[in-house]
Amino acid sequence: MPYTAEISRSNPTCFLFLIDQSGSMADVFPTEGAKRKADGVADAINKLLQTLVIRCAKEEGVRDYFHVGVIGYGASVGPAFGGALSGKELVPISEIANSPVRVEERAKKVDDGAGGLVDQNVRFPIWFDATTGGGTPMCQALSQGKRILQQWLGQHSGSFPPVVIHITDGESTDGDPSQAMREVTSLSSNDGNVLLFNLHLSSNPSAVSTAFPDSSSQLPDQFARTLFDSASLLTPFMRTVAAEHGFRLGEGAKCFVLNAELVLVIQALDIGTRPSNLR
Repeated sequence: MPYTAEISRSNPTCFLFLIDQSGSMADVFPTEGAKRKADGVADAINKLLQTLVIRCAKEEGVRDYFHVGVIGYGASVGPAFGGALSGKELVPISEIANSPVRVEERAKKVDDGAGGLVDQNVRFPIWFDATTGGGTPMCQALSQGKRILQQWLGQHSGSFPPVVIHITDGESTDGDPSQAMREVTSLSSNDGNVLLFNLHLSSNPSAVSTAFPDSSSQLPDQFARTLFDSASLLTPFMRTVAAEHGFRLGEGAKCFVLNAELVLVIQALDIGTRPSNLR
């Protein structure tokens, strides 16, 4: 059965984020008031990176169960980590844990013990900053992602397959991305094909918030349908995690989310990055 390989320090897996940084990502997040799309996505990725670090933290330190990369595409295409990680395509999770660009103080709502909520300051590490500009060279970004994963899989053929999390708000400006997405998901380890999540922040006024659909019939336009068609099916374990988050899924539920609230985007990232056999 695929997608059952044990994940360990000697047999890590890989997460690769492909992030749209085009000029339109400066627009307002579809469901978040005045927050820009780029800022909402950056917050979601930094929170997810912190969660991955915590997931790998043991008494002796952070174990390298995961290798992680963030590729941005807009005015240029390339690695999007900041600080000491700048320019690196994939890094072990322990290196991420040790190298935030900075740590900010953020207000978080917590239970006050009397049925209400109060603000509490928490430390929020930043590895990835929002940036916007240029077009949407999606095919080029996918091609770069394919090259990175081919190299990684050449050294980790027995791994739990890499997961690609692609977040975009616009139509590709360098051609139809369908073939490039198929080339990414055709890559495989001995445990199964690469998994592709497509999280779409559409500006189409007809777009309705949708998570993990099993059909494209209710999607608002061809671009959303292209992203849906190219997304992978949720694995059985991902379906279990989705159920924990309260999602009711059809048999053909795909790794696709459209115009979700930021909380749901974070949940989708959690579903996509919580592997089943961590040792």
